This record gives sequence, C-alpha cells and structure tokens, in this order.
Amino acid sequence: MTSSSTLRRRLHHGDVDGKRREHYDSSDYGSLGEPLLGGDRHNEQYTLEELLDDPARKVNLHWSFIFSQLLAQWAQWLANIVLGSKSLFGRFVTPALTSQPALFAPALTSTQEERLRKLQSRLKVPFDGNHIEHQDALKKLWRLAFPTREIPPLKSELWKEMGWQGTDPSTDFRGGGFISLENLIYFAEKYPESFQCLLHKQDGQRAEWEYPFAVAGINISFVLAQMLDLQSGKPTSTAGLRFLQLLGEDEMAFDDLYCVAFQMMDAQWLAKRASYMEFNDVLKSTRAQLERELALEDICSIKDLPAYNLLRR
Repeated sequence: MTSSSTLRRRLHHGDVDGKRREHYDSSDYGSLGEPLLGGDRHNEQYTLEELLDDPARKVNLHWSFIFSQLLAQWAQWLANIVLGSKSLFGRFVTPALTSQPALFAPALTSTQEERLRKLQSRLKVPFDGNHIEHQDALKKLWRLAFPTREIPPLKSELWKEMGWQGTDPSTDFRGGGFISLENLIYFAEKYPESFQCLLHKQDGQRAEWEYPFAVAGINISFVLAQMLDLQSGKPTSTAGLRFLQLLGEDEMAFDDLYCVAFQMMDAQWLAKRASYMEFNDVLKSTRAQLERELALEDICSIKDLPAYNLLRR
C-alpha cells in the first residue's frame, strides 16, 4: 500500500522537473540585488524589507501553519495552568498582551536560537581573496572538482572551467559571500555524484550557452538566504518559519537545502530548455518550487522534501 507521503512525493515531481509550466511575476519575489547571471529584468522589483512591510503580502502567509503554532502555544499555556501556577491571572493575561508579530515569529528554542545565530554569522562573512583561509577554501574546491589535476594559480584562465566568469574567482562573490564557497564545498563532499554531474553538465540535452556552474552556486546561496528571510533578526516568512523547525533538527539544514536547490535548479533548467539569458527566470521558478515544498505538512527534515530524491551521492 502506497503511503500518503510517498504518493505526495510522486505527485510533486511534476513541479520539480519543470513539467508544470507556470508564469511567475517577478514582483512576487523581491529583488535579487545585483544579478550575477541572466538578462535584464523588466518588471518592477521589490526589496525584501518592502515585501515584509506590506500588510497585504503578509496576509498571504500560510495560515494553517501559523494556526498550528498558535494551537501549540495554547496547549503549552494550558499545561502550565494544569501543572500549577503561582498566578493564574498572570497566565491568562500574558497571552492576551502578546503582540501580533508573535504570530508570525513564534518563540524559538535555545537550540534554534543558537543555530540561527551561527548561520547568520556565516552569512555576514564576505569573501576576501587576500585571506589565506579563503584562498585555501578555493583550492579545496578545485581539488574536489578536479581531483586528478594540479591546482592552478589563484588567477588563471583555468578557473573558468569550473564556471567562474573571469580568471580571478574572487571577483564573482559580490552577490554572495564566503558561505557560498562553503556551500559549494559541502555539496562536493556530501553529494559528489550530483556535484560532478552538474559541474560537467552530464544530464540531459544542454543549451549551447550554459550557466557557469560556480557562479550559479553563488546565486543560489544568495537567493536561499533571501527566501528564508535570514537577514532579519528572526525570520517571519512562511518558508523561514518552516526552515527554523528544520534547523532545530539539523544544524546543516541550510547547506543541505542548498544542495537540493542546486539540483532542482538544474532539473528546471533542462525541462524549460533554458539558456544563459533565462537564468534568473529559472532561479525564480526554483525558489517558488522550494517554497511550495517547504509548505508541505509532512516535512520534518530536508530529506523529506520531494526534490531531495533528485540528489545522488
């Protein structure tokens, strides 16, 4: 007998591989800042702060998820009362005085707070081509990508073979940061088969003008941080709230989600028969699919996402 989660996973692969064609208005996603790839964007763009300040957009949050959080809080309050409280009046009054934003940002556990703080600290570290640790990380990425080849100088035409746009990879980090290099290394180490397949464009019928692998990875790190609202003190987006749950269960949830997103992006790239100038459109549809999958009710870890099944070790 097929379980509901298995059936759901099959159904959603229609979205993962891009067969369900949808048109996305760029105004729904917020500005990607300075795009690293793709053509000009003609539609009006919004910053993340503008989206969150717009009450009409907040109404579109996943209310069933919010309601479940509220029920959990009520259950905790009731348990406190039943177990005995020095001030029943205080227990009833405190929830009533709770400000409205608490509905969008429920209280975090100590584990969630610590892991969120570490992740946000990682996001604040810019890539510095003069930093020895960052240089060593680039060299490590090369060894993982091309294990039988000699590491080139830090400025070399050979870096273009990995998908950097110039001879100096450090110039391509303007939209990301050191975490995007860490994400690429994590991808190469944990899912080497998928990493090599995407690096060398081995799956499907490829476009004549392909996306550069490494720079695409930087874009994905940036879009994920934006989608999950990680620049805020505490995420309030639907995807961000669900991600906090996953982060509480797995400290490497962001890095694993990055790998899923990269694999999903390539699947949509192939299904849409996209070319270089359409990269931003593919990123937007990838983001939309990730948001849909994160909103599924039975997602308890990154491995529960339908698109996780696309990854190969």
